Amino acid sequence: MLKQKDLEEYILSFEGAWLDYPFGEKTAVYKIGPRDGENKMFALIEEGSYPAKLSLKCDPQLAAKLREEYETVLPGFHLNKKHWNTIICSGQLKTDQIHDLIRHSYILVSESL
Repeated sequence: MLKQKDLEEYILSFEGAWLDYPFGEKTAVYKIGPRDGENKMFALIEEGSYPAKLSLKCDPQLAAKLREEYETVLPGFHLNKKHWNTIICSGQLKTDQIHDLIRHSYILVSESL
């Protein structure tokens, strides 16, 4: 089971990724792009959640497929449900799968900058 610290370390390993708290201290928001210009979020983690709750941007077809296949993949919490999933990191998805989805989110968002 991935913990927030492990997720954050991986997320921040991407080029240009940085942490922000635009919605208050309960939601860690990981962004790319300049801090003082146009930037976009590609991952969110609910602070203190256990198991960790990770929200990621996702291709709509893949997002729907993942929700059908895994009970721990839900429509994005407080996000566009078509383009975002919230993953409860309880172990149903393996670490490599979650890392792949983080990478997928990063690529989708970086291509839109």
